[in-house]
Amino acid sequence: MKNYSILISFLTLLFLTSSCANDYKFSLEKPNKVVVNESVTIKLTEKNDKPVDKVQFYINGKEVASEGNIANINTTDLGVGKHAVNALAFFNGKTKKENGFIEVFANTKPAIYTYKIINEYPHDKKAYTQGLEYYNGFLYETTGRRGESTLRKVEIETGKVLQKVSLDDKYFGEGMTIVNNKIIWLTWENKKGFVYDLETFKQEKEFAYNKSKEGWGLTQNKTELIKSDGSHKIWFLDKDNYTEKSFIQVYSHDRAVDHLNELELVNGKIYANYYQKSVIAIINPESGIVEGLANLKGLEKEMAKTQNLVANDEVLNGIAYDDENNRLFVTGKYWGKLFEIELIKQ
Repeated sequence: MKNYSILISFLTLLFLTSSCANDYKFSLEKPNKVVVNESVTIKLTEKNDKPVDKVQFYINGKEVASEGNIANINTTDLGVGKHAVNALAFFNGKTKKENGFIEVFANTKPAIYTYKIINEYPHDKKAYTQGLEYYNGFLYETTGRRGESTLRKVEIETGKVLQKVSLDDKYFGEGMTIVNNKIIWLTWENKKGFVYDLETFKQEKEFAYNKSKEGWGLTQNKTELIKSDGSHKIWFLDKDNYTEKSFIQVYSHDRAVDHLNELELVNGKIYANYYQKSVIAIINPESGIVEGLANLKGLEKEMAKTQNLVANDEVLNGIAYDDENNRLFVTGKYWGKLFEIELIKQ
């Protein structure tokens, strides 16, 4: 009987302790949307003013400095994008975690650009353009669709395909870039890329990308490959082993800019096709802020003079830049023309 009484007392104490922990109700107070360079205050409060021993705050999984139940965050350090916020409360030998996020937007609107057509060149109407790059006087192009994906070397003035190799029919080819006489070519949904010899177009090896969503566009800076995956993220890859090292989130003053497709680095800025829209986003590669939007809708009208475009398919895609001669080339999927254009800030 005595042992039974002790058991009852123990269970009662356990219940009361558990109930006490469950009685703690927390609220994570923070703004959901802020502008970059603003300071943000994050606060964890216990709704019934119960005592709390300690609170720790985390942004994107990293602990940040705090005082009591408050943390002050400088969004300049975070950059634009959506960032995970966690608060961990310690009380009565227990812990409780509250989760949320803050979304940081650009503090300026993007500049708007129109364009001027400098030259027009023939382009293969059968090319479902995915990647485009200028290199040593020629265009190198990759095309998509299963059973139609090809890598090409193209003469600019005539549109003549000088060299071509097909991708295995099970793959959907995407963007490409050229590094140290090697062509790096992405595939769409297979999380796989291929490396080709520039001169022979012989496939030499393959590599995997496991962090990004898919393979879309590809370009490079001096030290890294730069990759889009169809989302609002742009990834940076090691040039030697092709591993994904980091990413930026692409934001304007009022939204995340997703569906980023074919990429080109132009004068230190990332130019990105916006899939199924005749727009090029001009992106700061360090901050992810969209600094400009180039409206190329008029090129569809130019194409319509000689070709009926299928609205959801034959869209603007393909950006190449001749750095030495400051020439910017654009085309589209199944477009019969390649345009050399000049962007004009409005």
